[in-house]
Amino acid sequence: MTSKRGKILIIDDDEDILQAARLLLKQHVAQVHTEKKPDTIPSLLKNESYDVIFLDMNFAKGATSGQEGFDWLNKILEIDPSSVVVLITAFGDVEMAVRAIKEGATDFILKPWQNERLIATLSAAMNLRLSRIEANYLRSRQKQLSADLDQPFHDFLGQSRPMQEVFSAIQKVAQTDANVLILGENGTGKELVARELHRQSTRADEVFISVDMGALSETLFESELFGHVKGAFTDAKEDRAGRFEIASGGTLFLDEIGNLPLTLQAKLLTVLENRQVIRLGSNKAIPIDVRLICATNMAIYDMVAQNRFRQDLLYRVNTVEIHLPPLRERIEDIPILVEHFLKIYSKKYHKPLKGLSSATMKRLEKYHWPGNVRELQHALERAIIMSDTKVLQPSDFLFPSPEIKGDALTFESYNLEEIEKLIIHKAVSKNRGNVTHAAKELGLSRASLYRRMEKYGL
Repeated sequence: MTSKRGKILIIDDDEDILQAARLLLKQHVAQVHTEKKPDTIPSLLKNESYDVIFLDMNFAKGATSGQEGFDWLNKILEIDPSSVVVLITAFGDVEMAVRAIKEGATDFILKPWQNERLIATLSAAMNLRLSRIEANYLRSRQKQLSADLDQPFHDFLGQSRPMQEVFSAIQKVAQTDANVLILGENGTGKELVARELHRQSTRADEVFISVDMGALSETLFESELFGHVKGAFTDAKEDRAGRFEIASGGTLFLDEIGNLPLTLQAKLLTVLENRQVIRLGSNKAIPIDVRLICATNMAIYDMVAQNRFRQDLLYRVNTVEIHLPPLRERIEDIPILVEHFLKIYSKKYHKPLKGLSSATMKRLEKYHWPGNVRELQHALERAIIMSDTKVLQPSDFLFPSPEIKGDALTFESYNLEEIEKLIIHKAVSKNRGNVTHAAKELGLSRASLYRRMEKYGL
């Protein structure tokens, strides 16, 4: 048996009406409060929160206009705009019902009511109240998240000339709806740029949807991006909107777009040109309105020259290009990044704020950081966890000791994790960032290679 929930308030100057409503509705809700005098409404709403309010429209003797009800309806909504109010009266007509809805009432009940009708109205009103509470919660949560994230270039730091050029480009293009292509190595912060473009755009209050194209199998591509209808394939148990539909009105970020096979590139191009999607199993075109941001760590222009990436798709996605420099080309930003991550992880792991010795900072600045900022972040997190001192030393970091000489690998250490990291880095570099080709050469699945790259911050 489902437990009763909810609290309702009934306001009517007729004691018999209050008694009848109380006896009927207390079978369906947890609490029923009744009140004869509408003057008590402000104090009641100040001290209590009601899921549904049933409000009589006439209180003065002989009144039939319903104006008192409208006045109190406006007062209730002024106190709590999310209130769900059902007006009740013995003197109603279509015109009054229409006015009630226009002024913010949820429904309109005539006296004497049918019990089934009153219960159905209560049920619908309770569901509406729950929806409003959830919507308000999500809205306030989103505002708080936005406030936390909307610091200028939150988590995206740098004083170097290359980074100042990136920040300048973001500020110039963010307010437009131009498609943006972000180019840069793994770990340079391409998604951070995409999110910053969204936060500074006119769509900032709408959704930001991120899709990792490199982790999307060919069989799921259309279903994930364009959606499907029930029965479109074996596991399609219900209609489902794709990422383009979900992102409509907001920003869609397609990461690792260079990994798309040519056949899927053609389908993506069609959607971008027509500004509409057709769900799998359907013939109905659904219009979309997205601001598109794409990113890749691959040499996309070389891929076009090799007929591995469609030139017309490249033109479609790169109205503006933003190039992210690797960390080795902005060494002067390392101290800023180190300070930022030290604060985060010292707090996260409840350790005293640690500094770095001068020798450690010099070592960090001399290292080539193949995994870029992501590798630096992981290295600092590990160092804080494992160190027992307040000042981090070079020994607190696992700097790779293997070296690459030409196509040969030489090892000064036989630490298996460091060797694996080096080999993966070389395979990805050799294949110009193509994870699919690198995985094949390493004898791994693409998903397994992604997991290892994430583990080593590559």
